[in-house]
Amino acid sequence: MRWPLRLLFVLSCALAVAAAMTGRATAHAALIAASPADGAVVTNVPALLTLSFSEPVSPLILKLIGPDGAPRTLDRFVLKDRTLMIESPADLSAGTHALSWRIISEDGHPVGGAVVFSIGAPSNGSRMPATAADPAVRTALWLGKVGLYLGLLMGLGGATFAAWVGPLPRDARRPVGLFILLGSAALPLALAAQGLDVLDRSVESLGEAAVWRAAAGSSFGRTALAAAVAFLLGLTSLVVRGRTGQVLAGAALMTVGAALAASGHASAASPQWLMRAAVFVHATSVSAWAGALMPLFFALREPDAVPMLRQFSRWIPVVVGFALASGGILAAVQLERPAPLISTGYGWVLLIKLAWVTVLLGLAAVNRYRLTPLVQFHTGVVAKTMRRMIAAETLLVFLVLGTVAIWRFTPPPRASLNAAAPPASVHIHAAKAMADIRVSPGRAGPASITISLLDGEFGPLAVKEVRCVMSNLSAGVEPIERQAIRSNDGNWQVESLAIPIGGRWTIELEILVSDFEMIRLTDTVEIKP
Repeated sequence: MRWPLRLLFVLSCALAVAAAMTGRATAHAALIAASPADGAVVTNVPALLTLSFSEPVSPLILKLIGPDGAPRTLDRFVLKDRTLMIESPADLSAGTHALSWRIISEDGHPVGGAVVFSIGAPSNGSRMPATAADPAVRTALWLGKVGLYLGLLMGLGGATFAAWVGPLPRDARRPVGLFILLGSAALPLALAAQGLDVLDRSVESLGEAAVWRAAAGSSFGRTALAAAVAFLLGLTSLVVRGRTGQVLAGAALMTVGAALAASGHASAASPQWLMRAAVFVHATSVSAWAGALMPLFFALREPDAVPMLRQFSRWIPVVVGFALASGGILAAVQLERPAPLISTGYGWVLLIKLAWVTVLLGLAAVNRYRLTPLVQFHTGVVAKTMRRMIAAETLLVFLVLGTVAIWRFTPPPRASLNAAAPPASVHIHAAKAMADIRVSPGRAGPASITISLLDGEFGPLAVKEVRCVMSNLSAGVEPIERQAIRSNDGNWQVESLAIPIGGRWTIELEILVSDFEMIRLTDTVEIKP
């Protein structure tokens, strides 16, 4: 039995290497355009500074650092769609300026950067101030995530097992409750670390109210609230028996899925209806699977464990099937293609996780298909072997969760590709209407279209419906038609569009102004491969 220990050692070393590869915590929203552009030299003081991002964002900190190194806070801005328009101070001096920005992405992860431009001519010796991530904050982020996962998956999964499969042995009730309490204790740690990371503060700022407000205001705040509700439901279900306990445990399990689907890289990806549903299914099925290990370990000490084991064996293949299917969907969307598996930190973390899961599935298969049929005939010997196997499975679950928590610091390849391909845009101006059309990202693959409409005199245009048609007849691609949906900011959106190939595409808008009038606008747009 030395080879499993050697495998665990090798994979642990690989996990440490992957953690080192992740570098500074980053989110998947990325700057795709700026005005003035990075490195630009402008003649006059710009009246407006603009930052355009690949994903919806919320601004956190905006500062302008002048040639003398003095920072100025910029608090007059407007956020429209994915573009941040900032009013520039009128008294800017000549020389090099740095627009330092920090925003929070839709997935709840912060990201920052700077755009450097010069007025008149660059300053001599000007440079950007360097920033470094606080190792203590990064450690707290990881520990908070791991503790939260253990509470949600092992603790609440165990409570669900107790309510729906069989009553917990006395020895098992305490560790299940302790896992739930561990998750509850990790929740404020995770929330505090989130706030510190969002504002780019050190641990000395832990007591500041702004840190906690920033954490609660991010999408992770929704995760934390749902997790707190889930822990309360789970603890109550351990005390309340019967049908009420089953309802409470079932609600706790559903809330686990809702909590993990409320934030994170995967939940913010498109199409969100699919990704959030996949995260929900993956979280609930993994919780039901992992949470059963501790109760089974202690139940196998009892002579009457066979009925419970049989019941567990009947439904666990279905649960594992859901976990693998939903996990496959999440990985496929985040990777988009096989190459990033070995070329990105995210891919290496995924490979290590898959290695742990493969070993875990092997042990689970031996338990399910070899030892379970024998335990009713040779209870003592086989039960002891099964308990050792379940202990190994539990250790592997810990390693899987520790690995998954590293994803907090690694942007998915999908996001990197989107950031590398800025939107493709076109302006169409006709006598009765004009349209600004932006395809994001401007490359082949999943994309969305944003359409801004005005009348021919740059005034508002009242529209009932907008239909978008894209075609590339020279490449043999027939028209792809999508109905646009009006967004809250007045623009029209086309989501979940798949552009099969790059090239020059014809884009046509069918604008229904009234029941008797339709305006058609047509032009071409260049899509990268």
